[in-house]
Amino acid sequence: MNAPYDGDRGQGAGSGAAPSGGMPPAPTQAGQIPPPQSAPDPYVQDAYAYDPYREQDLSAQDPVTEALYDRAAHPPPPPGTYPEQQPLYQQPAAQQFAPDPRIWAQTPPPEPEGPSRHLPYGDDARTTQFVGLDDLVTQAGEELPEQDAFAHLYRDQQQAGQPPVPAVPEPAPEPPRKQAGRASSLLKSSAVMAAGTLVSRLTGFVRSLVITAALGAALLGDTFTIAYTLPTMIYILTVGGGLNSVFVPQLVRSMKDDEDGGEAYANRLLTLVMVALGTIVVLAVVGAPLLIQLMSPTIGNDAAANSVAVTFARYCLPTIFFMGVHVVLGQILNARGKFGAMMWTPVLNNIVMISTFGLFIWVYGTSAESHMGVQTIPHDGVRLLGIGTLLGLVVQALAMLPYLRETGFRFRPRFDWKGHGLGKTVKLAKWTVMFVLANQAGVIVVTRLATAAGKESGRSGAGFLAYSNAQLIWGMPQAIITVSVMAALLPRISRAAHDNDPGAVRDDISQGLRNSAVAIVPVAFAFLALGVPMCTLLYASSGIQAAESMGFILMAFALGLIPYSVQYVVLRGFYAYEDTRTPFYNTVIVAAVNAAVSAACYVVLPARWAVVGMAGAYGLAYAVGVGVAWRRLRERLGGDLDGAHVLRTYARLCLAAVPAAIVAGAVGFGLLKFLGEGAGGSVVALVVGGAVLMGVFFVAAKRMRIEELNAMVGMVRGRLGR
Repeated sequence: MNAPYDGDRGQGAGSGAAPSGGMPPAPTQAGQIPPPQSAPDPYVQDAYAYDPYREQDLSAQDPVTEALYDRAAHPPPPPGTYPEQQPLYQQPAAQQFAPDPRIWAQTPPPEPEGPSRHLPYGDDARTTQFVGLDDLVTQAGEELPEQDAFAHLYRDQQQAGQPPVPAVPEPAPEPPRKQAGRASSLLKSSAVMAAGTLVSRLTGFVRSLVITAALGAALLGDTFTIAYTLPTMIYILTVGGGLNSVFVPQLVRSMKDDEDGGEAYANRLLTLVMVALGTIVVLAVVGAPLLIQLMSPTIGNDAAANSVAVTFARYCLPTIFFMGVHVVLGQILNARGKFGAMMWTPVLNNIVMISTFGLFIWVYGTSAESHMGVQTIPHDGVRLLGIGTLLGLVVQALAMLPYLRETGFRFRPRFDWKGHGLGKTVKLAKWTVMFVLANQAGVIVVTRLATAAGKESGRSGAGFLAYSNAQLIWGMPQAIITVSVMAALLPRISRAAHDNDPGAVRDDISQGLRNSAVAIVPVAFAFLALGVPMCTLLYASSGIQAAESMGFILMAFALGLIPYSVQYVVLRGFYAYEDTRTPFYNTVIVAAVNAAVSAACYVVLPARWAVVGMAGAYGLAYAVGVGVAWRRLRERLGGDLDGAHVLRTYARLCLAAVPAAIVAGAVGFGLLKFLGEGAGGSVVALVVGGAVLMGVFFVAAKRMRIEELNAMVGMVRGRLGR
């Protein structure tokens, strides 16, 4: 066999043939000894010695280009100066840092310029869309529409003989909507719950206004208020505290762990609660006179008031059963992902009660018109109010049943309680039940003293109903502002406590205190300055005297809102560490101080001002409780709770609110005296006084450069797009 033809080799100037010896040796890595070479093969020894195209002018390969090319004006580059072509495959640059093993999907390194190993076809890495495994799996289950192979024939037949229509580009198909993820579902559920809570509180406030308008703020109003709050107190003391704090977590755990989705445990728990509450209702209805005597000896020793109170109580006490059923059914729904029902169904109760008392007013008139008392209220009126109150809780509980059917839950009574963890659950509720007992003990003392002071004073608006109404107004900012602020911080505090990071817990609690103070402090001083026009506007239907007395009670409550809010935030730190014993001891201290100072006010102050002093005692008790809780939490977090920063913020806010409250109070008082204490004068005094208070407070706070206020103003402007 002949060797490769080599007759044309050597043409062209500068021919550089490879030395004899065949193929050039393969490059070897540094430090390696090349293998011994065998004898050259005569058939392939000159196959790679010379490239005939390497030294030829590339432009000369095309005769047309050669003819048009002006070689004199544009001489070609000398041979051998053409840039070498980049290799098609090259390794990417080494990463600067080692990959993080905790992250399952690492960020890809930047692609090098030009072709690379990752994009062998020359695609641009900046415009190439990478499809992940999740998208591939998702798209694998989707049915793509099949295209008709003969559709173009049919289209040609339809357009035969017609003028051509310019092609209109079809709009891009709308991308498929992604299913809502877990985070969006959680936000949606939280929004539904928050809206339900807000509407429930607003309708509850309207309910208190209608009750006060119908029964007044004297002894008759106190009688109904005690009978109405008695079932709630008994429910919390017996079942409610443990049910909300211990049984519900066990219920959720069983729904996650049990094979039947916790349905058997839920049926056992619901059956147990129904039996226990039914027994409690029977005993409470029978012992209603003793319970009224325990709550208020003043009403119990008055024959007419005691008769009305016992009748009201026997209509209201069966609501204990429906309270417990509503809570258990609501928690079953929550565990199954239905959160709105438990927050919205109390609105039905409020609507039923508002309608009932509105019907009472339509028949008998308001308290200011009828001057109705415990001796003159008709039996039909007592029966109407009692049935309406009971019907509201019945509707609230039964409204949960359609939602339960939707989730597939079917109630079947089960009495096999032994051996299924219910006894252990009862033991876990020890500290919670003691917490409730301590809290309710202070409530009973204040109830007895307030009803006694109201009867002794002989004035409307100086008893327990006035105390409850003023406390309802006073507590609304806490429920809306502080609870909302802490709802966003509680998960962070819990995670930091779980990670044993006391510094993060301290920072989050400090942030919660300072952020809530921006709104709580001016609202507290607004209650102090404008409490009277606020109550004369809201409770004018019960009489000017009663409304003015409630305004003074609200003013006494006012500044206690600050320690009350601080106490709520500080106790979240203990709950984050799953410490329920310290909040119990703290509640005992608060209840003891409240009861002791309230008793002193009842003894020392005149009967007309005794309840006003009790309202001030409530805030003083929480100030003492804050001091104790603050010291214990500071020790728990290593001796630092950012006290200097928090105290400086509260001090500056109070310094800005003091002149605002003085000016606003003077303006409101002057307008009330000039325009009268009716609804019109109260509206003008409240609006003008509130505007003056907010204006002076904002100017003073800006001068003091309170950073939390500036942050809140910036956030509001950002939301408004300014």
